[in-house]
Amino acid sequence: MVSRVESAAATRRALVEAAAELLDEGGPDAVTLRAVGGRAGVSRGAPYGHFPDKEHLLAAVATKSWEAVRERLDALITDRGRAPSERLEQALTGLMEVGRRHPHAYALMFAAPTAEHPEAVAAVSRTHDQFLTIIADVIGDPQRARPIGGLLMSSVHGIVAMENGGHLTPEKWQTTGDELVKLLIDRIA
Repeated sequence: MVSRVESAAATRRALVEAAAELLDEGGPDAVTLRAVGGRAGVSRGAPYGHFPDKEHLLAAVATKSWEAVRERLDALITDRGRAPSERLEQALTGLMEVGRRHPHAYALMFAAPTAEHPEAVAAVSRTHDQFLTIIADVIGDPQRARPIGGLLMSSVHGIVAMENGGHLTPEKWQTTGDELVKLLIDRIA
């Protein structure tokens, strides 16, 4: 028999997944608490019992997205069969894939989380720590990992924005976002 706590947790997960789907399909305007309830297969009023408002629901989607990235980074950190620079490339291209496939969720991920959403703040922090671990393995200097990480993250963010906006095309720049990531890694390694 499923307890009330387990049932509530399952409903919350279903609501977050439904919100992520609606976000992918139509952006933030498509995500309403009523639409999310309908998509999740629960009453249209059920989301109000789990989230005080749409912003809290969207923060949960961002948290879920960051946690998925962190899980991938965890796997890369423990994969000692790959060279450190290859693990870094996989980390960066994985983040770029989120931006390419789920641009609205990606935008939420990079909106500044507030103290009002401590789960999102914690998810971002954990993911950044994992990312810095991978960078430190590449450059061999944990003290330089933060500025190098900032350079890499801002570069990847710019690559994703330019690709999604149609401004980074092989015809125009004779390169791709993936090739730019390799160039960045070669420069810092």
